[in-house]
Amino acid sequence: MNRKSLLIAALSAAFLAACSSSDNNSGTATPTTPPVAAAPKNVIFFLGDGMGLTTMTAARIYSVGEDGELTMDTLPETAFVKTFSNDAQVTDSAPSMAAYMTGVKMNNEVISMSQNTTAIDPITDAAGNKLGNNCGASNGTAATTLLELAKTAGLGTGVVSTARITHATPAATYAHICHRDLENDIAAALVPGGAGYNSALGASGIDVIMGGGSQFFKPVKDGGKRADGRDLIAELKAKNYAYASNTTEFNAIDGSKSDKLLALFTSSHMSYDLDRDATKEPSLAEMTTKAMDVLARNGKGYFLMVEGGRIDHALHETTAKKALQDTVAFDNAIKAAIAKAKLTDPTLANTLIVVTADHDHTLVLNGYAKRTGKTTSANAGVLGVVKNYVTGAVDKDLDGAPYPIIGFGNGENRVQGSRASQASLDESVTSANTYHQEAVIRMGAGGETHGGTDVFLGAIGKGSESFTGTIDNTKVFSLVKTAAGL
Repeated sequence: MNRKSLLIAALSAAFLAACSSSDNNSGTATPTTPPVAAAPKNVIFFLGDGMGLTTMTAARIYSVGEDGELTMDTLPETAFVKTFSNDAQVTDSAPSMAAYMTGVKMNNEVISMSQNTTAIDPITDAAGNKLGNNCGASNGTAATTLLELAKTAGLGTGVVSTARITHATPAATYAHICHRDLENDIAAALVPGGAGYNSALGASGIDVIMGGGSQFFKPVKDGGKRADGRDLIAELKAKNYAYASNTTEFNAIDGSKSDKLLALFTSSHMSYDLDRDATKEPSLAEMTTKAMDVLARNGKGYFLMVEGGRIDHALHETTAKKALQDTVAFDNAIKAAIAKAKLTDPTLANTLIVVTADHDHTLVLNGYAKRTGKTTSANAGVLGVVKNYVTGAVDKDLDGAPYPIIGFGNGENRVQGSRASQASLDESVTSANTYHQEAVIRMGAGGETHGGTDVFLGAIGKGSESFTGTIDNTKVFSLVKTAAGL
């Protein structure tokens, strides 16, 4: 035999011996390595309602100065997102969030439905409120959401917001309806087994529900707006949800030992962060990390949506200070979530965190202002008036009056005619908590509109490298879906 033949024979003998030992009848089981459990796959989707690029910039200056960084600024992957809806150049929150959640471009005011769904205004219900469903029997079909896909995959699911939990943005994750104002119907979609329940949420429903809006869960007799007499809070408690209505009750719940959590802190929206009483309402960061504790009990992973909902409301009011403070509170929640996620997933190899906005507003930064640094009790910062970047003197408009750094394209505070009457305008006025910044086009109180500009998207963690360039909001759905393996 030559050397090659000897080698082949030796290998053949070794192979036969191995087969013989594994197939013997000695009754001794061959040791095997137990399979390694797959790491949980988590998605946290942060949505700053109305948080356009200019609002982000102003919030950065407000919080940390021109050369500082918010947590959002440090996310390694970024993109621009186009936000127009199916029927409008400027979207409202319902179809823009629904586009993220379903990948479908739909009409304004529609919540997670097919593109052919028509938004039909609610009618007056038995309690005299415009909360009656008038959608019609053949008005579109439900569009599957990321949260529903997560439920189907056996993941934990959660929705957290500083707005009413039945408001457009959170509703788009779990409800399907022709008009965003049908908040009684939207609330009913959350109660497993109840009338109007969204069966796509599975037998057990969403694991974490936190925000405001208890009025749509309570019957009229208890101060709510439900004409059907149902007490949805009681129904959810009966489904084994731990319940909190204030910070004390919230703090008493150990998230790491709770499978279900319902927290409704206010009748309508939660307070602006600038006005928040911490003894009554937890911060968005506290709600986010508590939700993560509950959802981490699911060994497969989870999908969590977190909304900074009141950024949008302050911008509609043109009260910029409130909007900037709520943006900072939103950023603090992102920071807290990243830190907490890294405790169990240090490189975020199995955790995707996405941060974006549903639409822009008309906030602008005026003039050639000198750098202001961050806002403090002694420094108005970006909330002040424009000062010349060379001389430091207060700049004046054509009427000889100072003007604020922050303004709006439209809003309620428009000076009629000459601005000479604003000659005494100073930073003590423009930096006040309730100051309404000036607008170019006059609208009714609270009537400042959304803007149509592209918005920022930042991402970190598993699959984040796919978020790049300028993309449509519907594309975000497929990117998250792929990254999460849904």
